[in-house]
Amino acid sequence: MLSLGDMVKRSQPSLFWCMLGISKAQREAVFTVFAFCRHLNGILLSDMDIAEKRDILKTWREELDNIYDKKVPVTNIGRKIYKNCIRFDLPKSAWLSILDAATWDAENNGTAPTREEFDSYISGVSIMPLSLALAVLNSGHPSANQELAKSLGQAVMITYILRSVKSDAKRNRVYLPAELLQKAGVQGNLPRNITEDKNLMYARSELAKIAESGFNKAERLLSKMNKTDTLSLRLIMNNARGIFDIMSRRGWEIISPKPKLGLLKRLVILYRTLFN
Repeated sequence: MLSLGDMVKRSQPSLFWCMLGISKAQREAVFTVFAFCRHLNGILLSDMDIAEKRDILKTWREELDNIYDKKVPVTNIGRKIYKNCIRFDLPKSAWLSILDAATWDAENNGTAPTREEFDSYISGVSIMPLSLALAVLNSGHPSANQELAKSLGQAVMITYILRSVKSDAKRNRVYLPAELLQKAGVQGNLPRNITEDKNLMYARSELAKIAESGFNKAERLLSKMNKTDTLSLRLIMNNARGIFDIMSRRGWEIISPKPKLGLLKRLVILYRTLFN
């Protein structure tokens, strides 16, 4: 079995190298958050039927009870969470929020979420993981951490939602809020109808404004924090911003092909993150 560090190194090598400047305890804690989120994402993208996914996610709720209440975790990731929740005082509510987002996604029947569901999903899938990471990397500054987690979490996740509209539709998924689609004049409820509607660009443009504001605020907040401790978050922001800028330049009416950062661009972003 791969260690948590090897897992991150294999799937996100740039992120791994950006974290070598922090303590071993901090790295292990952040890698644990990454592993938990990656594990849940693997479940969601698997070919298992909904009943199997529901059972696994329910088992994870029981494991979080084992970790925080009974103090006897039974899984490898659970034992890592237990160790780090004690060391860094990581709240159970954050892990539950991540699990709630995964559960909502598993139960999704192809209809657009309400704005309330959208905000809850964004919180669980992006804001809470960043909040946990910041509790490790920038402890002692809860107010600033909360602001950064929210602004950066929204910006990054909205960017990936905007990037994946077409591929999500092929999976019978729509993540754009129903109220925003309705306001833009998008007709129909099926994912395919939504992606083929010419008014989709207006809904994407409105979400893009939220993402851009989030990126700008996150950049200001990160500029006031220790650079070494937050290199990994700067890299996450800069990679997402690179994808966002590609979409912005080509226009929000274009949903394919999915924008990607080439090797040279990723190396430039890594260099600027490390040395700028």
